[in-house]
Amino acid sequence: MAQAHPLKFLQPGWYAIPMGLTGLALAWLRATSLMGEMATGFALVLGALAAAVFAVLLVFTVLRGQRHPEAWAEDRKHPVRHAFIATLPVSAMLLGSLAAQLGLAHPAVDALWWAGSLGQLFTTLWVMARWWRPATQGGLSWMAVTPALFIPVVGNIIAPLGGVPLGYEHWAAAQFGIGLLFWPVVLVLLLARLVVQGPVPERLLPTAFILIAPPALAGLGALQLGGSLTVAWACWGMAAFTFAWVGYALAGRIRNLPFALPHWGMSFPLAAFTALTLRLAEAGSPMAVAGPVLLALTSIIILGLAMGTVRGLRDGSLLAPEPVAPIIPVTAA
Repeated sequence: MAQAHPLKFLQPGWYAIPMGLTGLALAWLRATSLMGEMATGFALVLGALAAAVFAVLLVFTVLRGQRHPEAWAEDRKHPVRHAFIATLPVSAMLLGSLAAQLGLAHPAVDALWWAGSLGQLFTTLWVMARWWRPATQGGLSWMAVTPALFIPVVGNIIAPLGGVPLGYEHWAAAQFGIGLLFWPVVLVLLLARLVVQGPVPERLLPTAFILIAPPALAGLGALQLGGSLTVAWACWGMAAFTFAWVGYALAGRIRNLPFALPHWGMSFPLAAFTALTLRLAEAGSPMAVAGPVLLALTSIIILGLAMGTVRGLRDGSLLAPEPVAPIIPVTAA
C-alpha cells in the first residue's frame, strides 16, 4: 500500500506558527518604548518571517485542497481539529494588525485585515452552528471541548489590535464584543468537560496555554478602544493567574511530551500576555522589569518551538498521521 504524501497531513493547525510569530512581533513592538528602535527592528524581522510562513502555508493549503479534498473534508468533520481552521483567519487578522501598528498604510493591509476579520466571524458562526446539532451528527460533544475551542469562538477579541489603527473602530468594537460574550461560555464548557469527561489527551496539553490569551487580549483590546487602565490591570491579573495556574500544573508534563504541532499552542498566548505586560510598563516600575523578562522567555520558547519544527519536518514526524488519543468516558461505578 502506497504511503500518503506528507501534504495530506498539513492540517489547519499549522497556522498556529504564523500566529505565534506575529504575536511575538507585536510583543517586541510594544517593547520599543523601553528598549528603543532595536525592538522595532526585531518586530520587523519577525513580522516578515511570519508573513513568509503564512504565504507558504497558504500555497500548500490550496494545493492540499486540490490534491487531497478528502483530508480537508475530514478536518471540517473532526471533533477537535475543526477548531484549528480558525487559525487561518486569525493569522491574517494578526498580520494586518502588525502592519497597521507599524504604520504601513496600504490597501493591501486593509484587505488582509478585512479578510481575516470576516473570515474569523464566519468561522465563529460555522463552529457555533454545529452546537445545535446532535453529537452524533457532528454537534458539540465532550471530546470536542478542548482549549482549541477558544480560537474560533473567542478569536474575535483580536479585532481592535488592527481595526482601531486602520480606522474601523466601531466594527472592531462590535467583533470584540462577540469574543467577550463567549469567552466565559467556552471556559465553563472546558471546566465542565474536565469534571465530566476527564482531562484532554496528553498531546493536547500544550494548548492549555490558550486560556491565557482571552484575558490578555481583552486587556490589549480594551486599551486600544480607549478603555481605562483599571480594566486593563484587571485583565492582566486574570492572565497572570492563568499563566501561573497552567504553568504550575502542566509545565513538567508538557516538557516530557515528544514535540508535536500542539506545542505551538503555547506561543501566541505567551506573546499576548507579554504584550499586555509591556503595554502596562512604565519606566522604573516593576512591570518595566517583568515585561522584558517575559519577552526574553517567550522569545526563547518560540525559538525552541521553531527548532523543534525544523527537526520534525526533517525526520518526518510532523507531516504524518496523528496518533489516535483514547477517549475514555467517565461512567458511574
